[in-house]
Amino acid sequence: MRGNPRKQGKSSMKVLVADDDHTTCRILEGLLSGWGYQVTAVHDGGKALEMLQSPDSPPLAIIDWVMPESEIDGLEVCERLRMQGPPNPLYLILLTVKGRKEDIVRGLEAGADDYIPKPFDHEELRARVYVGRRIVELQNALAARIVELQDAAAHIRTLQGILPICSYCNCIRDDKDYWHRLESYFSSHLDLLFSHTYCPTCYEKHVKPHLEKLKREPPPED
Repeated sequence: MRGNPRKQGKSSMKVLVADDDHTTCRILEGLLSGWGYQVTAVHDGGKALEMLQSPDSPPLAIIDWVMPESEIDGLEVCERLRMQGPPNPLYLILLTVKGRKEDIVRGLEAGADDYIPKPFDHEELRARVYVGRRIVELQNALAARIVELQDAAAHIRTLQGILPICSYCNCIRDDKDYWHRLESYFSSHLDLLFSHTYCPTCYEKHVKPHLEKLKREPPPED
């Protein structure tokens, strides 16, 4: 199912549409809602900027570049968001009649992640929105994984400073004054599994003499 937006299940992801043309807004709302997205439409760049800076901002936005009726156009919305930093992962699609290469470059440099030319093809729109959705979902998954790793690191007792260890049996004393075998301590604190063997020194000192002794002993009688 990967890679084909036609075959993907519906998404409940929120999408902001910002266009001062009410007809375009209605078309976008109808298409996106039919594909399962939760759509909010505004007709002003300033309102779009305000919504995208809020704590519960939609993670995906389709913003018209040219909005003559608005004090802030789509390009400036992108620039301000990237300059200030949105509160959540955000994928910006710039909707524009500007089709020249230099215009596209300017829009992407301003902070847009993608662009859709006007008039837009419905299937192209669907595919580009789906790409944005996947990227946002990956960003959220990565952020959640980072939090998990940070939580895990916070619960692991980092071995710092002086760690009391017995000079004879090599047991380690924890912060609650309990003594643990070396492998037991590390297994519980660092999620490790141990495999026992012999170092060369111990083999020569302990194992080899024991094996030689066994060789010299007579076999047990039946």
